[in-house]
Amino acid sequence: MAMLHTVFTLGFAAGLALGAASAQAQLLQPPPERPDALMRAATSEVIAVLRQDLTAGRPTDVARLVQDKILPLFDFDRMTRTALARNWRLASPEQQAALVVQFRTLLVRTYSSALAEYHGQEIEYRPLRGAAGETEVLVRSFLRRPGAEPLTIDYDMADGLSGWKVFDVKIAGISLVLNYRESFAAAVRSGGIEGLIKSLADRNQQNAPGAKGNGAKPLATGT
Repeated sequence: MAMLHTVFTLGFAAGLALGAASAQAQLLQPPPERPDALMRAATSEVIAVLRQDLTAGRPTDVARLVQDKILPLFDFDRMTRTALARNWRLASPEQQAALVVQFRTLLVRTYSSALAEYHGQEIEYRPLRGAAGETEVLVRSFLRRPGAEPLTIDYDMADGLSGWKVFDVKIAGISLVLNYRESFAAAVRSGGIEGLIKSLADRNQQNAPGAKGNGAKPLATGT
């Protein structure tokens, strides 16, 4: 499990970096027609910021980067629904809203620290496979790692009213969202929807900046 967590930490951090600039870019100019072009453009801007900070020897303001750039790109509502599966229907609208907030916070706080560990890795995209007009596509990329095989990072993206959004990330072929499904189901079985919300809230409190013993540990996954 430790090895899987390490891979997810590296891969998801890269994923966050890849998507960081897209929301503001959409506000300033027409978005690229292709989702892979959108992600590639986002990559260039964010990597530039990370490299500037690395060269200058200053830490990246990860919290601000995540809040301003990353959150708008991901469809956390869909990600939460997918992770909850049929248990989503057991939750009231208020509980569903709370679950989305807590799951979003879990993902962002768990992996924000990894984003600050960028050391100049190269990210490349594969040609997009998909017919014109498709509203859901898989954007494939890989992270080059010195002395190791490239790490594949694939994005399930959907086109909607607010543009292309990521609704799942697959690291080395493993779904980030589905990786939480078993642990979420176990929490619901033992304590109901409120029990899952409390488990997520407790974990997020532990992961909060400045929390004693903060190790940015995610809720245990089912893998």
